[in-house]
Parts: sequence; C-alpha cells; structure tokens
Amino acid sequence: MKFPGLFSVFLLAIFNINAQTPIDTIVAENGERMVIYSDRSWAYLKDVGFDGVMNPALQKYLASKNFDKVQTWCNDRCFTSSDHYGLGSITDTLALDLGESEAFTMPVPGVVTSRYGYRKYRYHQGIDLNLNTGDSVVAAWSGKVRYAQYNSGGYGNLVIIRHKNGLETFYAHLSKVIVSPNDEVKAGDIIGLGGNTGRSFGAHLHFEVRFFDAPINPEEIIDFEARKLKKCDLLVHRGILRPGAKPSDIMDEHDHDHGQSVASVAKTPTKTSASYYKIRQGDTLSKIAARNNTTISRLCQLNGIRQTTVLQVGRTLRVR
Repeated sequence: MKFPGLFSVFLLAIFNINAQTPIDTIVAENGERMVIYSDRSWAYLKDVGFDGVMNPALQKYLASKNFDKVQTWCNDRCFTSSDHYGLGSITDTLALDLGESEAFTMPVPGVVTSRYGYRKYRYHQGIDLNLNTGDSVVAAWSGKVRYAQYNSGGYGNLVIIRHKNGLETFYAHLSKVIVSPNDEVKAGDIIGLGGNTGRSFGAHLHFEVRFFDAPINPEEIIDFEARKLKKCDLLVHRGILRPGAKPSDIMDEHDHDHGQSVASVAKTPTKTSASYYKIRQGDTLSKIAARNNTTISRLCQLNGIRQTTVLQVGRTLRVR
C-alpha cells in the first residue's frame, strides 16, 4: 500500500518532542486513512463514514424542534462554540439515561482542585482533578472517540468521547494520548496519561461534560468525593444549560430557570394498585414522577414511552 509523503511525515515526527501526539492524517489510494503520531507510530482510522448518531431517538427529537445545527461527527474540531446549537430554546425537560453506577468509572481518583463556573477572568467549563504526570486517565462511560489530538485552544492534548446517551466528555492537558479517533472504548479503558499540556499551570485533568456542545456542571451528575454517580437519569433543561449553573441538588428556588424545577426522584413505591395522572400544561416527566412518588424510568415502562417522548396535554399516564 502506497502512502504519498509518508517519509516526510516520519521526518517531522523525529523532531516532535511530544510523544504519541497525532501530527498528520494520510489517505491511501484505496480510500483508507491512517493517523501518524509524533513517536512514528501509526493507526488506521476506522469507520470513516460514521455519521455520529449514537442516540437516534434523541437526534430525531432535536431535529423535530428545528434546531439550526446538529452535532456532526468531526475528528478535527472540538465544537466549543458560544451558541451551543441553540439549546437555550429547549422548552421540554429531557431525561438522559446515565446507566447504573457499574457503567461509570471515575476518570482519575484525584480530588477536585477547581470547580465549574465563573473564575475571576474567565468561565471554567469543567472541573479539575488532581493527578501526577503519567497517571492513567480512563473513560468515564463507554462510547466512541471523536477527537484525539493536540488542541491549540488551551486544552493541550485532548480526548473527546461521545456517548450513547447524547453526552460528550472531554479529557484535557494529557501528557500522552493513547487512543485514536473512531476507537470504541469501554468505561474504565485507559485513553491517555495525565499531564500539564496546553493552558495549564500544574499537572491535572480538566474534565468536561457537554450536551450537544453546551457545557454541564459535572457535579450535576457525579459525586466526586464518593466517586460515583449521583443519579441514573440526567434531566436536561434550560436551567442546567445556563453558564455557571449550580447542580440541581443544591439550587434554591431562585436559581431555577423559568420555573422549571428539578425535584428529587423518589424510589419506586411498593404499592401495586393502578393509578393514573392527566397531563397538564407545563408538565414534564420529572415533575410527574416527583408528584406521584415514582421514577421516570417506571413511567416509561408503564406507558410504553421513551424518555424523550413529547407529552401531550390531556393525555392520561399510568403512574402505578
């Protein structure tokens, strides 16, 4: 197989001091692609034609709302825009399945050194976790690697993984990237080594959680002290997509956006007699679940609906 310019790429790799940093992508005569790393290793890019849709139901719902943009599958861009694909116009609350706790792994065991939210001069869109250079960094959930290269925008060596629930996670400032774009990874798989690359003042992992490019406070989802998920369903609404938003479990009434509150989801009751609820204007699955002391998953199971189903005013739902 002939790769034009391959020898010159290898020469460039010899003088690149960042080991295993992707420096070029080469297209072969048969259409296959391979990525060349600065340590002169290489890997094939698999599933080049993948369209990025990992949650068809969610994608269909967002398309039905006529968003100007949808998140495409691109190995060369971070997608950290300021418009967040117009998600501020979402009027519904979407419930994303985070999976059971066994499906989640802490990316690193280190303590939190800097939280999500506004800093003195800029907005911190993730959470920083302590580590030593060379420590293993693992995938928080299973998914597919969308981006794995050096980022000049401040992230340094960066890995982005897209997950089936519609989220993406960012792992920044790595000293070494050990996955390639389009690789499939499992929760707990090593994706890189901790470091201090990019705009960083000491070894740490900058970790972000995003929904269609909009950053979400990772502490909305993860208890970093207990090193486990806070919940199995993430309720996505305008409130948590707001820059600097606190986690729902520490919000007060004033913090909630446009009256959309996120109530604690109680355990499924043991009572087995059938009970029904008529949907009102402004209802969401989270509100109905909280009002009837049940869970979103249970409502979906009883009524044969999905968590992204648009609720029709006047429709009757079985709640027990």
